[in-house]
Amino acid sequence: MARTLDHAAHALRRDAFVDAAQRLMQAKGYEEMTIQDVLDDLDTSRGAFYHYFDSKAALLDAVVDRMVDEATAALVPLIDAPGLSATMRLARLFNGLAQWKSERTDLLHAVMETWLADENAIVREKFRRGVRARMTPLLAGIIEQGAAEGEMTAGPPQEMAVVLVSVILGLNEVATDLYFARQAGTVTFDEVVRTLEAYPAACERILGLPVGSFPVPDRSIISQWFG
Repeated sequence: MARTLDHAAHALRRDAFVDAAQRLMQAKGYEEMTIQDVLDDLDTSRGAFYHYFDSKAALLDAVVDRMVDEATAALVPLIDAPGLSATMRLARLFNGLAQWKSERTDLLHAVMETWLADENAIVREKFRRGVRARMTPLLAGIIEQGAAEGEMTAGPPQEMAVVLVSVILGLNEVATDLYFARQAGTVTFDEVVRTLEAYPAACERILGLPVGSFPVPDRSIISQWFG
């Protein structure tokens, strides 16, 4: 008789590997972390690891996927509070996302250090798809509300949400490039600020919002990453 899979136990054990990877990535970086490090951390076997993941890159994929899930889960209660206008919900979404990142700088630094490597191209694409899947409905709901309230004059909410998510993903890539450029000393802090602050203006035009409606990046958070 075939053995019945205990899905809850399977998920818990898989999560333990992801937990260990996050700890080790923050402590020593993804490139320095080895599968053996993960095995030693959990006191388990290589066979157990390969029961859940087929490679180190697959483990990175799981870490990134969890980060996207956790960020989305943190944003939902912020934007679903009663009595908020669409513009207020939009500001809460982006400010909340920036705050979430600022509270996890060690982990995000560890991910960014290896993010642009060729062998992680599939992980990057899965990340983009994951963000689109999770963020598009959140933004579509806000845009629909904004149109009903007369605050936003954008087009169809679903389609405009897709466009806005594409801009957000582009910003994420630009911010990553700027991060490494700052590390190399090839851009100034003021150049970083000007580039990042150009995106809110672009989003205002996409959504048909008045100038100054879209939340501008918090200078203290920009300094935390690029100062």
